[in-house]
Amino acid sequence: MNFSKRSFVFAEEEYFSIDDILATNERIPCKFEVGVHKLGFLDPSNGNSDLARGTKLEIPLWMAQALRSRRIISMDIPRVYREAYREILNADASVVDLHKMGPYFYHFGLYLLRFAHQDSEDISRILYHTFRHRFRKLMDTSQNSIEEDATALTANLDRTEIALFNLGHKSLLDLKNWQHRRSQKILTTDLVMNLKKRKRTLMDDSP
Repeated sequence: MNFSKRSFVFAEEEYFSIDDILATNERIPCKFEVGVHKLGFLDPSNGNSDLARGTKLEIPLWMAQALRSRRIISMDIPRVYREAYREILNADASVVDLHKMGPYFYHFGLYLLRFAHQDSEDISRILYHTFRHRFRKLMDTSQNSIEEDATALTANLDRTEIALFNLGHKSLLDLKNWQHRRSQKILTTDLVMNLKKRKRTLMDDSP
């Protein structure tokens, strides 16, 4: 699966999407390849008003995208997508606390695939591997925990997984309501009722 072409729930780039805004606000390691005037405030340890060439900082992804397009910075990948963490996920992705690694693990990972770097293929594979190995347990939990506290069950999930859990949970509730006839019943429309009344009136008036 090519994750640069496909997306998960809420993984689309949307101007009015709160999830997209929060995902692109995640920080990414960068190195300034040129000196930049009036951006010294980005580095709390810097006593100057300017940023010197070679300065290393973690800045929000949305800012990094703009600066990288102007060749002002070079970008590195966050540590949770590096080899050490990929090995942990490969070993047993189902037990990893993705929320602690990053609440937008998949969403942010998809953004990283837009930048050409040597780990792109490995990140793509680990996103697919992690999602595939956690999906069945995620759906089983959402379908068999109707009486349990959903907050506790989703504590180690990232935002994409929480959205899927909620969809599964809602589907189960809707099914149970339908089975117990608690869902909205099918009623005759006013149009049909009025037509029946007119027919009845005509029949009563006929000789």
